[in-house]
Amino acid sequence: MEKSLILKLKKAMATLKMKYSYGMKKIIDFIYYRIVPEKIFLKYKFRKTFGYHLNLKTPITLNEKMQWLKLYDRTELHTICADKFLVRQFVEDRIGNQYLIPLLFNSSNLDELNAKKFPNYPFIIKSNNGCGTNFIVRDKSIVDWGLVKVLCAKWLKTNNYYQGKEWQYKNIKPQIIVEKLLESSEGKIPNDYKFHCFHGKVECIYVSIDREGKNKRNIYDKEWNPLLFTWARKNKDFKNIRGEEIQKPINLKKMIELAEILSSSFRFVRVDFYNLDGEIYFGELTFHHGSGFDHIRPNEWDTKLGKKLNLK
Repeated sequence: MEKSLILKLKKAMATLKMKYSYGMKKIIDFIYYRIVPEKIFLKYKFRKTFGYHLNLKTPITLNEKMQWLKLYDRTELHTICADKFLVRQFVEDRIGNQYLIPLLFNSSNLDELNAKKFPNYPFIIKSNNGCGTNFIVRDKSIVDWGLVKVLCAKWLKTNNYYQGKEWQYKNIKPQIIVEKLLESSEGKIPNDYKFHCFHGKVECIYVSIDREGKNKRNIYDKEWNPLLFTWARKNKDFKNIRGEEIQKPINLKKMIELAEILSSSFRFVRVDFYNLDGEIYFGELTFHHGSGFDHIRPNEWDTKLGKKLNLK
């Protein structure tokens, strides 16, 4: 009897401890993400991520300079172009609407999100204000739309500014967008070509390969020569990130031309394109790759790329 009571007491204490810890974590997270000043937040997170102090007065590496850009390079155009819905008009104005993925739906009213609204071919559900917030639908008849709405409601309540102080996300009015899913003849999502542009010029091309499979990342220069550095989160296996070399796209020159047009208004931006059977489709604009917290290895490449970005 006594042992049974002790066990019950231990379980009760463990439950209270879990609730207490969770409550404290919420308080600490609120202070860290919402109250700590931006500059202090970035310096702390940078030191924790890279092991050295962030130099905002005379930044040298690309990751340091991306933190500087977050604080001191802010325009309304940044917000427009970070919005996955509003950026479509920017792209249409600059290079034409033929490069836009067909839009099937956009709304902040989740009551409008149901199977009857959508075609019978594959599509992708996204939030306009997020990163990695997407849900692929290949057969709408087997989707639990209730769960999809729960997921989308969470996206709409999330403000990505607070995670890394990327100001362009702060004032986006959240909504859900649905686009046709781009697929190859084998039913795979095409490679994602990420053109890193410095002062309107492409300096390197980061390619995400086999996104739903092995998810490899190769990096090339404008002439499609392999650049043997890696660029990923700290906890990634850097030895196995790069995949087999892929062929140079036939229309690479055109993609570079389009990327440089779209990047011409910014000091630094990543312009993403898909290339499906020779057709080019715009993906998104990203102003701080990895939020400036992804590791570039060997480290000297962080400095090499940093030299290409002039903050004056």
